[in-house]
Amino acid sequence: MSTTRCAVLGRPIGHSLSPVLHRAAYDALGLSWTYEAIEMGEEGLPDFLAGLDTSWRGLSLTMPLKRPVLQLLDSVSPIAEAAGAVNTVLLGDGLRIGDNTDVPGAAAAIRERYDGRVRTAVVVGGGATAASVALALGELGCWVVTLLVRDAERATDTVQRVTHHEGPLLVVGSLEGEPLEADIVVSTIPTEAQTPGLVDRLAGIPVVFDVVYGTWPTPLARSAGPGRTLVSGLDMLVHQAALQVALMTGLREIPIDAMRAAAEQAITERSSG
Repeated sequence: MSTTRCAVLGRPIGHSLSPVLHRAAYDALGLSWTYEAIEMGEEGLPDFLAGLDTSWRGLSLTMPLKRPVLQLLDSVSPIAEAAGAVNTVLLGDGLRIGDNTDVPGAAAAIRERYDGRVRTAVVVGGGATAASVALALGELGCWVVTLLVRDAERATDTVQRVTHHEGPLLVVGSLEGEPLEADIVVSTIPTEAQTPGLVDRLAGIPVVFDVVYGTWPTPLARSAGPGRTLVSGLDMLVHQAALQVALMTGLREIPIDAMRAAAEQAITERSSG
């Protein structure tokens, strides 16, 4: 009997916690599946997908593959099409089906930590993850999202896709400027891009969600002191990974607590090592 295989693809991939999360789920579910991390750029993706045999069940995708993979699939889910980004590829019956668990994963992460209203939001960044987050905010009832970006042209695709999906109204702004007010701020940019000036602009927003998890806490996360609610990148990572496991295995009861515990242990070991 052949082993069922899954993997996460991206570049760089060494920091990914996806193998830890998925393997913890397999152990808790009693599945003898394998899950590995594979360094993969856009140029190698077509040949890699073409070479997969029937032992492969699913792939997780991280940057820079979430958008390029769209051209290599047989079909995509409505939410992946709306986001213009695929982070999950389901394999079977000779088909490649794309899905997006970032959108529901982001919504679940927010609701795990915060149950108040979400009418206005600031999203820092304008790429594929920002599109998924904007759609997630729309699912939570958000009306207006201000996208803070370095280059407005790079956010064009995100604005068009979210608007076409009848998501929240997107307003594009600059990373620099006056202090902002909103119900929640979500950062999708690297830690090194979080300048003191940017953090100060966002200091009055009560709910802080930073999707970064590899270099934690980020400057924005550190600014979320008493009186502010903090949603971490690990929260989103765990929820989106649990949804991936459900899609790949076809099971409904996913051991999310075991997955989170394994990820937290891995982070502790990395920081101490």
